[in-house]
Amino acid sequence: MPNAASLDLLTHLRQLLGDAHVLTDGDLSAYEQDWRKRTRGKALAVVRPGKTQEVAEVVKACAKAGVSIVPQGGNTGLVVGGIPDDTGTQVLLSLQRMNAVRAVDTDNLTLTVEAGCILQNLQQAAEQAGFLFPLSLGAEGSCTIGGNLATNAGGTQVLRYGNARELCLGLEVVTAQGEVMHSLIGLRKDNTGYDLRNLMIGSEGTLGIITAATMKLYPMPAVSLTAWAAVPSVEHAIKLLSLAHQHLGAGLTGFEMMGQFALRLVDKHYPHLRVPLWQDTPYCVLLENSDSESEAHARERFEHLLELAFEDGCVSDAVVAESLSQARNLWHIRESITLAQAEEGLNIKHDISVPISSIPNFVEATDALLMREIPGIRLVNFGHLGDGNLHYNVQAPEHCDTKAFLRDNEDRVNTWVYQSVKRFGGSISAEHGVGSMKVDSLPDYKDPVALGLMQHIKRALDPQGLLNPGRVVR
Repeated sequence: MPNAASLDLLTHLRQLLGDAHVLTDGDLSAYEQDWRKRTRGKALAVVRPGKTQEVAEVVKACAKAGVSIVPQGGNTGLVVGGIPDDTGTQVLLSLQRMNAVRAVDTDNLTLTVEAGCILQNLQQAAEQAGFLFPLSLGAEGSCTIGGNLATNAGGTQVLRYGNARELCLGLEVVTAQGEVMHSLIGLRKDNTGYDLRNLMIGSEGTLGIITAATMKLYPMPAVSLTAWAAVPSVEHAIKLLSLAHQHLGAGLTGFEMMGQFALRLVDKHYPHLRVPLWQDTPYCVLLENSDSESEAHARERFEHLLELAFEDGCVSDAVVAESLSQARNLWHIRESITLAQAEEGLNIKHDISVPISSIPNFVEATDALLMREIPGIRLVNFGHLGDGNLHYNVQAPEHCDTKAFLRDNEDRVNTWVYQSVKRFGGSISAEHGVGSMKVDSLPDYKDPVALGLMQHIKRALDPQGLLNPGRVVR
């Protein structure tokens, strides 16, 4: 039961936003449970402001009351970074009502959008204006651009266009004190001091609440072609990547690697997708080539690349999509791996990055370690090989109690994988963020001076510690 101070805060929030946008009763699981259904929290209230100034007023009210705030976008995160704890004392601030596209500047190649805009809607707004917004994720139908920026999301086209950080030119942010930083500039060059935009991006709502952003647009390619190739090993996949860089240049917009067991799960749980080539090869690669000239030009370059790859032994078999629907189906297979894993049962996820040159040795060493320590363990290895990001996931042995498996093994599996990542000069979080799941592991794998600076920044910008506490840094 809320105390008198909390009841006063709820009354004030209802006055600010209206009763319909301060939720305390009914089924709030859409806000209080994480996407993976690993954790369920309890909020004092779910508040849903519709304007930036309303966000600022909510923050001021919570700061005055000493109540912490958990900002939330589409609640599609994978590291438990956007749900409240179980105390019933935190305010969950949902930005989903703030979903407008504010402006499209076709001469400046920018689009200004509110934080609650669903990524797919942003992509469509860009397309309607005749341009490309290249950030693409499996959750793009439900994740929001504010959450993408708060976690510096990656996705399938980082190889060509970069993470969310590289796609953003300006931000509007509400600070921990309820002030609004108006910085929705569309400038490619602005050398006037500290880069506060990049400080906020990737901070997971711990330094400020992103309410709007100005994002880069790109010319729409004349054509995009997709190929699916069987490769004999991780080493051969990297050789194929090198060939693709040499012969496609900036046209190479996607390069995904998928292990055989990952594809077996898709084939098992979604047989209608008809996964190609997976039965007789340890890995498959999905390549995308975007061309500014013509389909004929793109296809000629693609086919030449594959001919060289066959000659070099990098590829044992391949198919090139003959239509847009075939290409979409190939990408749908790749994007269904995470869902197929969920269908198979609870699993241990890792979002790691390693220098591309070290990936074969990392995979060989870590596979061997895990299979030796836990006989029957199943490894779901897939991800964005082109930028060194692997989703190196662990599935329990067959016919195993998955809840018991996670309870008994998750901590030690994480330690083994993270230590291997550190040994090969990598990062324990490539694109999902730190959230609360990795916050206690971070000190073991982050440079101590860098971590100390992060803690100083947190204290300086949020001295009360009210913005998304317990995430990123303690």
